[in-house]
Amino acid sequence: MSEKAGGIGKRGGFWRRLSEKSELGIAVPFVLLIVIVGIVNPVFFDVDNILNVLRQSSFTFIIGLAMTFVLVGGGLDLSVGSVLALGGVIAGLALLGGVPIWIAVLLGVLAGVVIGLFNGIVVSVFKIPSLIVTLGMMYFARGVVQVLTRGNPVYPLPEAFNFLGQGFLAGVPVVVIVAAVLGIFAHVVLTQTAYGRAVFALGGNRETARLSGINVQRVTIWIYVICGAASGLTGVLTAARLASALSNAGTGMELQVIAGCIIGGTSMFGGSGSILGTLIGVAFMNIIANGMVLMRISVYYQSMVIGAIIIMAVGIDQYNRKRRGMIG
Repeated sequence: MSEKAGGIGKRGGFWRRLSEKSELGIAVPFVLLIVIVGIVNPVFFDVDNILNVLRQSSFTFIIGLAMTFVLVGGGLDLSVGSVLALGGVIAGLALLGGVPIWIAVLLGVLAGVVIGLFNGIVVSVFKIPSLIVTLGMMYFARGVVQVLTRGNPVYPLPEAFNFLGQGFLAGVPVVVIVAAVLGIFAHVVLTQTAYGRAVFALGGNRETARLSGINVQRVTIWIYVICGAASGLTGVLTAARLASALSNAGTGMELQVIAGCIIGGTSMFGGSGSILGTLIGVAFMNIIANGMVLMRISVYYQSMVIGAIIIMAVGIDQYNRKRRGMIG
């Protein structure tokens, strides 16, 4: 009798732990969405369309995995769209100046690192809210892009460079492979390393994290450096995809990225989230957009749907936090 009760208890514990997984809340609707869109329009399952969805999702996901670190750590970065544009423009101008491709790519990423480092230092050392700092940086970085380009596209870019955004390896878009590798690496860092545990602790309670011996300033600076680097890299890949670095690239990207993280279960209040959840959230948004196009639904309704989903996701997060006693 006791063994049976113990077995039931173990199974109950398993299902309880499973139900507490933040990814589960979006995984079921995600699968249903794929099935419904595929039934309504079987073209959705065409290989070309699936590769297109994967490619589009990859650009958002690369920044999204970095934004997950920021949000889990209790911060926010609104500058990612502008940094994306800056990274692409820096790389494009370097290429036009005759710089080797690999150096141009590094310069684009380095531009993002510099912005992220500045954001991190101002937020952690001067204690200015991340919302204010990154909002200001969003406008500043976009202004730098406008000054450098005068609003004109930077082109033509070398074909070898464009391969990064347009090419395929073994039938898979290069950008999808890059996103997959970075996603796996980010998951390992966030879940299996001391730094990842420090990020969670920082988002859970900053003062407790400090008292436990965590270098709060260093951890904070690094999450913004990671986010800046990912944004710069995405800018480089976007320029390669379009064969041109555009001054308006990345406009609104910050909202798409944050929405993907929230929909995937990452808390806006810090302390919880996952790379897998962000992947599902980003893919969820792109499938909705793709499905609406295939079903010939006006693009204007897409924003309404995503907005409603974000509100629901934040509401669910608040409910779960209240249920766990994290808020009153």
